[in-house]
Amino acid sequence: MIHLAESSSGIEMKKVLNFITILLVLLIGLVCWTTVHAKEVELIGAGATFPYPLYSKMFDVYAEKNGVKVNYQAIGSGGGIRQLINKTVDFGGSDAIVSEKEMTEASAPILHIPTCAGAVVVTYNLTGNPKLRFTPDIIADLFLGKITKWDDPRISAINPGAKLPNMNITVVHRSDGSGTTFIFSNYLSKVSHEWNEKVGSGTSLNWPVGLGGKGNPGVAGLVQQTPGSVGYVELIYALGNKMPYGMVKNAKGNFIEATISSTSLAANIELPDDMRVSLTNTNAADGYPISGFTWILVYKEQNYGEKPEQKAREVVNLLWWMTHEGQKYAEPLDYAPLSKRAVEKAEKLIKAITYAGKPVMK
Repeated sequence: MIHLAESSSGIEMKKVLNFITILLVLLIGLVCWTTVHAKEVELIGAGATFPYPLYSKMFDVYAEKNGVKVNYQAIGSGGGIRQLINKTVDFGGSDAIVSEKEMTEASAPILHIPTCAGAVVVTYNLTGNPKLRFTPDIIADLFLGKITKWDDPRISAINPGAKLPNMNITVVHRSDGSGTTFIFSNYLSKVSHEWNEKVGSGTSLNWPVGLGGKGNPGVAGLVQQTPGSVGYVELIYALGNKMPYGMVKNAKGNFIEATISSTSLAANIELPDDMRVSLTNTNAADGYPISGFTWILVYKEQNYGEKPEQKAREVVNLLWWMTHEGQKYAEPLDYAPLSKRAVEKAEKLIKAITYAGKPVMK
C-alpha cells in the first residue's frame, strides 16, 4: 500500500511538472510573439529625391537595429508635402519650406525637422569639363534664356583661361515638383529682380526656356546626354555621376565651390526655433550660396486617423535617431551633417510632438 501511495504521489507530481512546463512554454511563446509583433511597425514616408541616398542608408540601419521598417518613396518634395497634407503618409520629406497656403490646407501644425543640408550646383556638358565660374546675374540670365551661347562675353570675362565654344546653350530643369527647384529658384529670386518678377520661386515653375527632366537623376541624365547643356542638380548627383559644376560668387563677393564644408558654413547664421529657414544667398563669407536644409515633415499632433500611439512613438524615436546617431552617415555620402545649433533646434521640435495632447517623448 505504501508503494502504491508513493507511485500515485509521483504521478501527481509529474502532472504538476508537465503543467508548469507547458505553462512556461506558452508564456515564453507569448512573450516572443509580443516582442516580434510589437516591432512589426512600418512607417510610410514620401518626398524629396535629394536625401534619398542618405535616407536609404539611415532607414536600412535603423530597421536592422530597431526592427522598424521605414518605407520611403522618393517622389519629390511637392509630392511629399501633398501626401502629408492628405494624411496618406506618416511623414513627408522636403527640401522646400511648407508654404502658408499649404499649412492652411493641412488644417493642423506641421513641424520641420532638419536632417542635413545640401547644395544645388550648376552643371554643364562641355568638352574637357572646364571648371567654370558663375556670377548670380549670369546664372539668372542662363535660365531666363537671355544668354544663349557658351562664348558669351560675360561668361568669358570671368573665365579667362577656359576654352568656351561657340555653341548653343540648352537649358535643363526639373519637370516635377521639387525641393531642388525651390532652393534654386529661391536663390535666383533673391539675386535677380527680373527672375523674381517673371518666374519667382517655388517647387514647380513656368520655365521660360529649356527641357524638363524628372528628379535629380532625370536632369543629370539629360545634361550628360546633351552637349552644350546646362542644368541644376543636387551636389551629390553631380559627384556621383562625375559631372562638372561651377563655382558661384556669393554675397560677400567670393567664388565658392560647393563642398560639404562650404554647405555647412552656409548655415552659420541665426536659426529660428521653427527651423523654417532659407540658407540661399547666405551672408557667411565662406558659405556656398545655393544651399539649403532638407526636412522631415510631421504633424505636431500625431493622434489623427486611426494611428495608434505606438506608431507615434516610433515616428518620434526615428526622428531622434536621425538627428543624433544617424548623422554619422551624412558626410560619407556627401551630405552636410547638422551643426550643433541645428541639432538643438531639432531636439526642441521633436520634444514638442504630441499624441492626444500629451508629449510623445517622455
